[in-house]
Amino acid sequence: MLTNLLLGLPMMVLCLMLQIVLLVFAVRYYLKREASLTVDTFWHGLLVISGVMLLLVIGNLGQIALWAFLFMLLEEFQQFDVAFYHSAVNFGSLGYGDVVMSESNRLLGALEAINGVLMIGVSTAALMTVFQSATKKLLASRSESDSK
Repeated sequence: MLTNLLLGLPMMVLCLMLQIVLLVFAVRYYLKREASLTVDTFWHGLLVISGVMLLLVIGNLGQIALWAFLFMLLEEFQQFDVAFYHSAVNFGSLGYGDVVMSESNRLLGALEAINGVLMIGVSTAALMTVFQSATKKLLASRSESDSK
């Protein structure tokens, strides 16, 4: 159990760092395009929000891949695609149970699930913030154009 904690907790920190990096990219992406939301169409706003979402999803997939690499290093899985699938199931806290790790490393699955719930929550909060900001800007722009 101690070995799992000594491997899992630094992995969680690494995932948090990756999440922060992609979150910074997503915010920068949004801020560069924020001004255009007041003059462009609804579809442009949707495209900007989709770009932010894509960056956040890439961050989550990167974290899933990091956990999968750890599982491969521990020789839990022989193929990366199986390790990635198992990691995605853990990260999303689905817990299908069709692919399981050995008893000696199964605590890592629970740690990844905790990590995934937290990181998906961060992604959701960031996406919602961008969505609210973009919606306000689009609605304000339409109100101004309607009053003219």
